[in-house]
Amino acid sequence: MMKVAVFLAGAVMIAAPCAAGSLAEQFSSCAAKFSVKSTASVMLECNAADGKLNDCKVVTADGAANADKAALCVAEALPVGSKTGSIKVPIKFDPSK
Repeated sequence: MMKVAVFLAGAVMIAAPCAAGSLAEQFSSCAAKFSVKSTASVMLECNAADGKLNDCKVVTADGAANADKAALCVAEALPVGSKTGSIKVPIKFDPSK
């Protein structure tokens, strides 16, 4: 079972095993779709509005090939609550957990 962690600016953390919830399912689906099979870290910069992320761009990507595409895929479903404006979103894929 893959476990993924997302860290949002402002010290908000979501860690989800892939068997639970729609966000975890999105992580698993995006990792599979873009064949992310090893550890990868991606930093996105996005605009937060209305509880969603928009206009995300990859700032840095280290690790597995296509992790940048998988992170952009995950961002489509990532809830951000009441945060607004430009935020940085670090995303880490770690299939060993």
